[in-house]
Amino acid sequence: MPKEMIAKLEAELAEGLAAARTEAALEELRIRFLGRKSGRLNDILRGLKDLPPEARREVGAAANRLKAEIENRLEEARLRLNAAAAPEVDLTLPGPPVRVGHRHPLTLVGRELVSIFEKMGFDYREGPEVETDYYNFDALNTPSNHPARDLHDTFYLAPGVLLRTHTSSVQIRVMEREKPPVRIVTLGRCYRRDAQDASHSPTFHQFEGLMVEKGTSFIHLRGVLNLFLEKVFPFPVKTRFTPAFFPFTEPSAEVGISCPVCQARGCPSCGHNGFLEVLGCGMVHPRVLKNVGYDPDKVTGFAFGMGVERIAMIKYGIKDIRLFLENDVRFLHQFS
Repeated sequence: MPKEMIAKLEAELAEGLAAARTEAALEELRIRFLGRKSGRLNDILRGLKDLPPEARREVGAAANRLKAEIENRLEEARLRLNAAAAPEVDLTLPGPPVRVGHRHPLTLVGRELVSIFEKMGFDYREGPEVETDYYNFDALNTPSNHPARDLHDTFYLAPGVLLRTHTSSVQIRVMEREKPPVRIVTLGRCYRRDAQDASHSPTFHQFEGLMVEKGTSFIHLRGVLNLFLEKVFPFPVKTRFTPAFFPFTEPSAEVGISCPVCQARGCPSCGHNGFLEVLGCGMVHPRVLKNVGYDPDKVTGFAFGMGVERIAMIKYGIKDIRLFLENDVRFLHQFS
């Protein structure tokens, strides 16, 4: 009798699976056949105790096989229902766009600066960010009482050891190793104790250049910088050199370009003077030449330096220097 009941259950299962069209119908089948209280298969298993030992083993094995088959067939039926309910995928449609990374605007501008000067015959050099007083100040003719050497301006790591405040220290290291003529540019991160705001940052990037050889004059400096400024900005520029003071150059000048907003007529962007300051420059001070073993009676040179962030802000119309450090993808994806 139990064998006939198992065969009957198999037939009922096949009939029920063929008619089931929903998850609810499959759940009703599961309860009907495998439910603990009223499941048809459990009725058979509970009756095994009344069978002879030989029949008990045979019927029990057949019931367990049927239980596994019912569970498997119910799961297969659920998978078919889910697959039928899933929306069709049109494989001919294009996939979602993949967002790729971009070079940082400071990287783009830095590479462009180096490229412009390499085409003018300058070589690229690098130097350490952790410097000594000598290379950062002494060799550059900066007196011991200069305010730039104070703790409120410079990050000191130990007595006489600091994070460089400018890349001018690279000039000293290069001139100590190489004899004139020297034409080099350098680019790197610098550090100063500036409060963070829209136009200042305690960490920034500086680009600097040096040319030392016989007969170099301020006229050469003006010619090189005028050519550079014409190439780096995507708009026509006029330049203005105004007297300035730096310990390591004499004479010294600050260089401005005509404001791209007002074309040098004066507006809030340029402080109503028509020009934006972009860099400092000058003829290398004779004491600096002597400090590296050069004879200022035989060779002369010029140097210049600028903030890469400053150039990028003018070039791309960026109003806040802090955007360079935030790594906001919406900001970075504007540059390519």
